[in-house]
Amino acid sequence: MENKVDRAEAYELLKKYNKKDSLIKHALAVEASMRKLAEVKGEDPDVWGIVGLIHDLDYDMYPDQHCVKTKEILEENGYPGELIRAVMCHGYGICTDEEPITDMEKAIYAVDELTGLITAAVLVRPSKSIEDLEVKSIKKKWKDKAFAAGANREVIQKGADMLGMELSDLMQYTIDGMRGVAKELGLAGEE
Repeated sequence: MENKVDRAEAYELLKKYNKKDSLIKHALAVEASMRKLAEVKGEDPDVWGIVGLIHDLDYDMYPDQHCVKTKEILEENGYPGELIRAVMCHGYGICTDEEPITDMEKAIYAVDELTGLITAAVLVRPSKSIEDLEVKSIKKKWKDKAFAAGANREVIQKGADMLGMELSDLMQYTIDGMRGVAKELGLAGEE
């Protein structure tokens, strides 16, 4: 990517537009998962991480204009087109027409929803920790459509398919990424 985006600046921009702790934690979860998938795909984890960090930039203040306002904000702040396009792709078929083409775009599309399902699964565990979470537990919750109903399983599966990845592998990489920031996410368990 032509001009590198500073992570600290991106984080400040996120906090400027998002005041809810849950949205900040979600952004951090998606960032960590995107970084892990970038490593798996042999791509730049810093770039992929930024996409994850700012993907819901407008959600707190402009939920009815989701993605539209993010694009405006990112353009105003001089973000590269490649990064803006990837951010827009996470809302494909929901609030944007930006179809994911690159692996980075496909990853944000899949991981956004999956981190929510994983977070919900951790919070109902006796340990309240992502450290002992296994893919089989997520797959069990996957089948229960009432559990974390807001996590769109169709989008997650479609994203895995777009990436040419088994759903189980996508789940494991997402868990692995989130484990790296478990404390920040409040998913490190009882202390």
